[in-house]
Amino acid sequence: MFEKSEFCGIMERESEVNGLTKKEIALSAVEALKKEYPDAICTLVYSDPLHLLIATRLAAQCTDARVNMVTPALFERFPTARDFAESTEEEVAGYIKSCGLYKTKSRDIVALSKMIVEKYDGTVPDSLDELIKLPGIGRKTANLVMGDVYGQPAVVVDTHCIRITRRLGLHELKDAKKIEFELKKLLPPEESNDFCHRLVLHGRAVCDARKPKCDICCMKDFCRKKV
Repeated sequence: MFEKSEFCGIMERESEVNGLTKKEIALSAVEALKKEYPDAICTLVYSDPLHLLIATRLAAQCTDARVNMVTPALFERFPTARDFAESTEEEVAGYIKSCGLYKTKSRDIVALSKMIVEKYDGTVPDSLDELIKLPGIGRKTANLVMGDVYGQPAVVVDTHCIRITRRLGLHELKDAKKIEFELKKLLPPEESNDFCHRLVLHGRAVCDARKPKCDICCMKDFCRKKV
């Protein structure tokens, strides 16, 4: 059996990657990405909380570029939650067919709009716990709204976040919720939302799923993938 001091030493070493603790790697990543991508912005175009909520729902298994092509006409026809709530799934579907899974998405959009009108007086709730009660809205979308619209610390765990933070050695998890809570322990709250936006930009430009361009990566000096 290990003595307590020996066990603590082993656990401390196991939490290190390339001689750095996970906390140190996270902070290094924050700074490196901040220099590489100073403008940390959401690539979805929106003008209010409802539009971001719906645009993010449309972005599931669809590119942000495609969503941005669809939403101008959609939001011109349905500017408010009440407009969506008083429409039909079929009418909404007609505007979003090119986004894929349009039947499911139109159903969720009408249902969540009705709930926003009936339960929240037409205003998108500013609580993560309330947001995830909306039909079709998970923690990823809820965190995006909380961070981008309501200015609260948030960790948006999408495919880029999962892939890059695992490669960095910040976790070895697959479950998005567990990753969210693990990253919350490591990231400065005031940096977490922008950090996630920068991960998306970096994932698209450099840290590709199949062929990452490690030689030009701003985090290559401390990334576990380079070990």
